Amino acid sequence: MDCKTIHFSGHAIAQMFKRNISVEEIEFVITNGKLIKEYPEDKPHVSQLLIGIFNSRILHVVVSGDKIGNCYVITAYQPDISLWNSDFTSKK
Repeated sequence: MDCKTIHFSGHAIAQMFKRNISVEEIEFVITNGKLIKEYPEDKPHVSQLLIGIFNSRILHVVVSGDKIGNCYVITAYQPDISLWNSDFTSKK
């Protein structure tokens, strides 16, 4: 996803604070992460679930973007091994 500017939803900020996830980690995943799933039905913009590893920490970031380079972080979390397969790219 090509992001010129990253915006954070209130939910994303609350979850990042609760889960001790930094802006730097989010930016890294958006820039360097791998696309796991796309949500074409999301409005007003298509959303994507990305995975990335920052300093040995595996993170999922849900982000959407518009056509002019604004990206909107919806949420971020460390995937739970009880819910995800060992590569954290597909659910059990």
